[in-house]
Amino acid sequence: GVKELIDTIVERIPAPDGDEEAPTKALIYDSWFDNYLGALALVRVFDGKIEKGQKIKIMGTQEEHQVLDLMYPNPIKPIKTGAIETGEGGIVVTGLKTVEALQVGDTITDAKHPTSEAIGGFEPAKPFVFAGIYPIETDKFEDLRDALNKLKLNDSALSFEPESSAALGSGFRVGFLGMLHMEVVKERLEREFDLELIATAPTVVYRVKLTNGEEIMIQNPSEMPEVQKIDTIYEPYVKATILTPQEYVGNLIKLLNDRRGVQIKMDYLNESRVLMEYDIPMNEIVMDFYDRLKTVTKGYASFDYEPIEFRPGDLVKLDIRVAGEVVDSLSIIVPRDKARSRGLAFVDKLKELIPRQLFEVAIQASIGNTIIARTNVKSMGKNVTAKCYGGDITRKRKLLEKQKEGKKRMKAIGKVNVPQEAFMAVLKLDS
Repeated sequence: GVKELIDTIVERIPAPDGDEEAPTKALIYDSWFDNYLGALALVRVFDGKIEKGQKIKIMGTQEEHQVLDLMYPNPIKPIKTGAIETGEGGIVVTGLKTVEALQVGDTITDAKHPTSEAIGGFEPAKPFVFAGIYPIETDKFEDLRDALNKLKLNDSALSFEPESSAALGSGFRVGFLGMLHMEVVKERLEREFDLELIATAPTVVYRVKLTNGEEIMIQNPSEMPEVQKIDTIYEPYVKATILTPQEYVGNLIKLLNDRRGVQIKMDYLNESRVLMEYDIPMNEIVMDFYDRLKTVTKGYASFDYEPIEFRPGDLVKLDIRVAGEVVDSLSIIVPRDKARSRGLAFVDKLKELIPRQLFEVAIQASIGNTIIARTNVKSMGKNVTAKCYGGDITRKRKLLEKQKEGKKRMKAIGKVNVPQEAFMAVLKLDS
């Protein structure tokens, strides 16, 4: 059916229009890095033409470059050409060392006779999901930076900036298009660059309106201002489209209601297939939503989403304190009505993961300075009376009292190392 499909496209879709005599105007809609040719731009020419040897200007950066070669894309091997005419798409070779100068959505024009205005209406890909990625071995920080830079050459949607955590050391805050993008990037970093990594819980971008009227964007829960300074928190929503067999509709409605979904429509396409459309806060789908969806539908449902808008939400930052200290990398933003249940589940999970110390360790969940959940990791007992094989009971009592004083002192100054499994526990929490 491929021939019939292509014939139908030619027949039904109108040919591109444009002014062949006007100055060059072309849109960059993809860019990547080639080890032999350097940075390549995939363009669509709206007006004029691009010729080999021509001097072009990138309108976004105002930089000028020489066109070294031109090619038409081909699945077997790109086909070289002398010019890309009006309405055509092709690959422009400039020999640049990075793709940063060839931003997707930018306009290419002629350096000597530039077009008056850039092509509008094209939105470059923006990251929606953010996670902290840290090397397990702290001396691999520079290796991780090099690996991310190499991936960015071929993935313009990837963004990252250095950050540090008291618990995990130095790492990067990385922006992704979605959960699949995050999993692919992490897998590539581990497989292709032989890095052992730990990723914190993924978060989305929040818009926070402060009491002084200022608005700020928050990528990391640790950046959230103090509660008394916050007027409203706006969270991103997505339009989710789910196609499912009819017998799993009940399970899906329960799952979507638990995730604060708002039903927009539900259509029965035929006797067995149902199309469901919901508006869901993006924060509810970045954790384990896809896995839960496949579980409740036995793998038969398909899921797609697209970002729509920011909406106000009753949200709070949930902090985890271990031995009185806030572990910044474990902070998450949750709906206020779910904060206590999430906090209880979290501290219970951490109780299993944090090893016992010689002193009692308190694990607490808090909103600001208010503790909403707590559990203790019991101290590890050391038998200090083992050497007393006889004698008066007061001697044993004296040794036990001395041990008690020592534990009190350790509790006041002792530090607890949070194991890496704890940072994965936040991903596994059942919402």
